[in-house]
Formats: sequence, C-alpha cells, structure tokens
Amino acid sequence: MPFPTVDEISRHCVQDDEPETVHIEVHLPGRPEPGRLRDAFREALRAHPRILVREAPGRWWRRRYEWEVTDGPDVEPVSFPPCAPDALPRARERALAVCPPLTASPPVRLEVVTEPDRTGCVLVLTVNHTALDGPSCLRVLATAATLYGGGATPATPNAPPASTPPQAATATAPDRGGARGLARPVRIAQDTHTPRTGNALLLSELPVPPRTPGGPTVNDQLLVATCLMAARWNEVHGRPATPVRITMPVDDRPRGASGMAIGNGTRLVEVGFGPEERADVPLLTRQTPDLAAVARLLRRTAARTRALKAAPGAQLGVAGTLLTVPAVPVGLRAAVTRGLRRAAGPWTSTTLLSNIGRIPYALDFGEAGRATAVWFSAPARMPRGLTVTTASTGGRLHVTLRWSRALLDDAAGAGLAGLFQRALAATAQAHAGNTAGDTA
Repeated sequence: MPFPTVDEISRHCVQDDEPETVHIEVHLPGRPEPGRLRDAFREALRAHPRILVREAPGRWWRRRYEWEVTDGPDVEPVSFPPCAPDALPRARERALAVCPPLTASPPVRLEVVTEPDRTGCVLVLTVNHTALDGPSCLRVLATAATLYGGGATPATPNAPPASTPPQAATATAPDRGGARGLARPVRIAQDTHTPRTGNALLLSELPVPPRTPGGPTVNDQLLVATCLMAARWNEVHGRPATPVRITMPVDDRPRGASGMAIGNGTRLVEVGFGPEERADVPLLTRQTPDLAAVARLLRRTAARTRALKAAPGAQLGVAGTLLTVPAVPVGLRAAVTRGLRRAAGPWTSTTLLSNIGRIPYALDFGEAGRATAVWFSAPARMPRGLTVTTASTGGRLHVTLRWSRALLDDAAGAGLAGLFQRALAATAQAHAGNTAGDTA
C-alpha cells in the first residue's frame, strides 16, 4: 500500500534528535489484568488492520515508500514496566524520546504504568506519527476497552484498500486565515541556559471554557489563549510585536462507535493574528489583558475559524503534489523535501494548537474502571519548537504543553504553561462578559 502524501512527507523529514512521536496518557482508577489486556489490544489491532503496518524494505532508488499490512503484530505492543515511584515520568520520557520503529508492526507502543502511591494505573501510548495520528490510536484503544469489558468486535472493521490509501487520511495545505502578505510569523522567544536535544512536556488540568450557542467555540477560546500566551511571553522577553500564526488541525472524520479511518486524517489550517489586532497589542500583552480587547479578538477569531473550517480542503497544494509524484527515486525526493523544509523554516507558524475536543469514547476497562483523564501531546520540532494539545474528559480540560529543549528549559516551560492558564482564564472571562452584554 503506497504511503499517502502526508506519510511520505513525514518519512522524508525524520530526525533522530526530535522523534516524531504522539504521546497519549489515559488515567484509570484501577489496574487491568495483563493477559486480558494483551489479548484485547491484539484483537483491537486486527479489528483496525490499517494500524498493523510496517514499512516495506526497499532501496533509495525505489519510486515509492510502501506499507505492508501484516496479519498480526511483529512484536508485543503491550508492556508492564516495573512499579516504581518514578515510573510515570520515565514512561513519559520514553514516549518523547523513543519512537516505535516503522520496520515492525504495529508502529504503536502501549505501556501500563503503576506507581506505589497510585491506586490506579496510567496507559501510556506512543505513536509513530509517520504512520497515524492520536485520534486514530485512541479509536483503537477504545475498541480494546470494549473488548476487554466483554463487548463485541466492531461489525465493520476498518480494512485498508488493496492499492490506495484511505481517502479520509489526508492533509491539506495550510490556509493562512487572518494573515497578510509574506510577513514572517513571530517565533517563541528562546529561554534556556542549557540547550539540549529532544522534547519535554507539562500537563495541567483546567476548567472547560464556557460555551454559548452561536458564540465563539471552546476551540476559538483556546486559539485566543494561545495567541495571548505567545504575545505576552515575547513581550516579557523583549521581542517586537509581530504577527502570531497558529497551525490548527481540523479532523473531519466520524468519531463515534462506527469507527474512523485509521491513519493521518487531519487537514491543517493556519489562523493568523496580526494586522487587525495591531491597535490592540498594548492591551492584549498586559500582565492582565484588557477584557474588551480580548472580546474583540474572540469575535474576529470565531469568524476566521468558521471560514477556514467551511472552506473545502485540498491536498498539500501544488508543492506537496510535486514532491510526492513517483517520477524520480524516493531518495532524491527526500533530499529535496528536507531542503525545502529548511528553507521554509522562517515562515513556519509560531505554534500548533491541536484541540482533540471532548473524548467521545467511554474507555471503560471493566473492573479497571473508566478513564478519568486523557492527555495528548504532538511533536514539537524546531523551528516551531512548541505545541499545545487539549482534550476534555469528565467536564475537565486536559492541556499539554510540549516544547523542544533547544528552545525552552523546564523552568521556562512551566512559566509558559502558567501564562497559558492565565490567558485562558482571561479569555473565558471576556467571553462571559461579552455574552452577558449581548443578553442585556
């Protein structure tokens, strides 16, 4: 099965020092039985065979990368690390630093982590992002939870076609909504005394922002909070006020029990903040942002995202199409793609916000209980170096900031996370005040 466009571009740009991993954490109040969990996860993989893939071997002069679909796992995907006080931090470090190889099926790893002072457990999934994305892997885990609890295998497994990639697993060229011209987006100001390789992350739990029918969505409020965070951070670090641009994945796949296409299935749009907000920059970058200015930004952001989501999605544009045409050997295409990525670095967006939204699955593991929290994190490679990923479970918002250690150290990452929390609180307050004013 030939690599879809987004898989091939990702494969070209693999870097050992910043692995392209997606990290997922699912917190359970109890502990599943190891043998039953292994059996359920294996059966879930077979119910979604698009996840049971490995990269077919080949020479640099071949014309395509290809996936081989296997009958079952090449390696045991589920492990149970020893119970230890630092077991969860170590599992998180592995999720960011050790990518499941593409040469063994499946390109996913599930660790069941326990600690002496924790009554339940944490399921830590590590996904090779070249093969699939977070929502796809969560769909497979939801199937495993159903099977573990005694439910039936899905009636219509997500089988891959014989020679073409799943049509839903596509990406679109970034649409720079709200941006103007060729202005370079602002970079997050570097703040580290000891630049290192790899990623780090910080998880937090916050109230879900309020939502009113017809008003800005939770996603709009998260976009504004991310913009305020970046602008305030750069203001404190003496960076000039230049446009903030945020990449936002849009997932149009079905999310319910009927299943979704497994793979990389989001399209990317870019939400720009700059020209229209220039007059409000002093008000927005205060330690406590002006709520009227935040309300204006919310209204403009809601209009931008509605237009972006409604616009038809195209493939990765002319450049993406040309880069993946199998007219020349894949090794040459890889060299050209990497060169273009380096050249386009200055125009890479400021950050990426991936809002998974409300988790649509019960994730009920029988006697081990239902998931009480689910966190995701997306890769944070330079030159962007920062991603914000959110999901909501049980009425709580679970936020992950993930950053490149070449950009921020742990203290700076914690400071940035604090800015995001304050920005989201100001955004929610402005939204509530604006709603009250409209009602009055």
